[in-house]
Amino acid sequence: MTDRWPRYDLLTHRARTTPDRTALIDADTGREWTVRELDSGVDELAAGLESIGVSLGTRVGLVLPTRPVFVRLVHAVARLGGVLVPLNVEKPTDALAAQAERAAVDVLICGAETAEAARELDVGTTVSVDRPDDTAGTAEVRQLPDADPEGFVPISRDPDALAVIMFTSGTTGEPKGVRLTRRNLLASAEASAYRLGVAPDDRWLCCLPMYHMGGLAPIVRTALYGTTLVVQSEFDAEVTGAVIDERTITGVSLVPTMLDRMLDAGWEPPAALDTVLLGGARASESLLDRAIDRDVPVSPTYGTTETASQIATARPEQAAVHPGSVGQPLVNTTVRILADDRPAESGEVGELVVSGPTVTPGYLEEDRTAEAFDEAGLHTGDLGYRDADGRLWIEGRRGDRIVSGGENVDPETVAAAIRKHPDVEDAAVVGLSDPEWGERVAALVVGGVEPETVEAHCRDRLAVFEVPKTIAVAAELPRTASGTVDRDAVEEILSSEQ
Repeated sequence: MTDRWPRYDLLTHRARTTPDRTALIDADTGREWTVRELDSGVDELAAGLESIGVSLGTRVGLVLPTRPVFVRLVHAVARLGGVLVPLNVEKPTDALAAQAERAAVDVLICGAETAEAARELDVGTTVSVDRPDDTAGTAEVRQLPDADPEGFVPISRDPDALAVIMFTSGTTGEPKGVRLTRRNLLASAEASAYRLGVAPDDRWLCCLPMYHMGGLAPIVRTALYGTTLVVQSEFDAEVTGAVIDERTITGVSLVPTMLDRMLDAGWEPPAALDTVLLGGARASESLLDRAIDRDVPVSPTYGTTETASQIATARPEQAAVHPGSVGQPLVNTTVRILADDRPAESGEVGELVVSGPTVTPGYLEEDRTAEAFDEAGLHTGDLGYRDADGRLWIEGRRGDRIVSGGENVDPETVAAAIRKHPDVEDAAVVGLSDPEWGERVAALVVGGVEPETVEAHCRDRLAVFEVPKTIAVAAELPRTASGTVDRDAVEEILSSEQ
């Protein structure tokens, strides 16, 4: 049977069906591209990439912030049959160089603002998509050459061909290099459409970094659906709120910190907005309550890079009735919950194991793949439970569990208790090495509160072994670009308090 997925890049198919629809809008400048105009621009980029050796299977690293040209490059690399390797521009150059080496990057693409970092990565072929005179720093990196796109023919690809290598955010330890196929990306986009719904005039705002899954997924989805992608180069609570209103945005991807800042700035959702896909980190009940009280159509979601984005998502009406749940799994995604290697009962916490067409075939390193996969599927390392109606509730990470004095401590249970104090805005809990207890429970707290007050608050609500022995107050929690709490950074801050 012929596979139902398109064999050419998505924009090629889209240009043949709805060429006059608006495909892309630059929120910063107001410039718009129809599907036909975007397709023509992608052809030009693809011809230039082909002239420097990009072809079937070439691994193309991108060292670029969120920009419209990032969207064009995603489609251009796919059109040539290359493998996209987005690299986090916020990381130091030595970390980027290590990732480029692990992913065996053949060609590196940068812009004026990232030319210096790209040059230090020392990839054989490095070019900039910006003109050499855009900034002085680009002068030492040659510009991507112009090439005649006349007669350019897109490459046909097998759905199971490798399409993207994306690195996880790496909240603890070294980020994993995840291999994603075209089938993974397309299955994720299809499943998301079934859950969230799609209309021809939908406009999705992307203000997340495109080198993370939450920023890359909308590029794939809007091209498949034939809807409009609106790109904002950098999130700003007030500006993003204005863009949502002025550009008639119907959907936006945010992490909890972003939504929290927008609500603090007094943002009110306009009538056209029907989906705020909230992921990247667990949203607190207090944040969800604030959002629901202000009629924000929030859809809490749970997903991973390894599953090309969403695993489970709650629609706004479900989130309002069951705040804290991420809803049921998406279509064709199977989630098993294992407690001590057996199926967990309803309400029993265990590890989430995921299988289905969105799940990666594995990591760059075979040993990491072997550790994470078995006949049940991908062992995510995330802990959660399923209620009687099949809704999922995420409880934290298996590797984050603290063993203090022989007692198991769930960091999220402690953090949730701390957040119940009226003067606490947020909290993160980790385990620190301790000569007496093995590990000591430690908490980094955001809010107008003293450590002694937090300790007394915890003693009234937690077991003695769960009460943090080290407590520090900070202006905010350190987070990765995808919004997840950076646990290594939290540990470093708290270690200095011992």
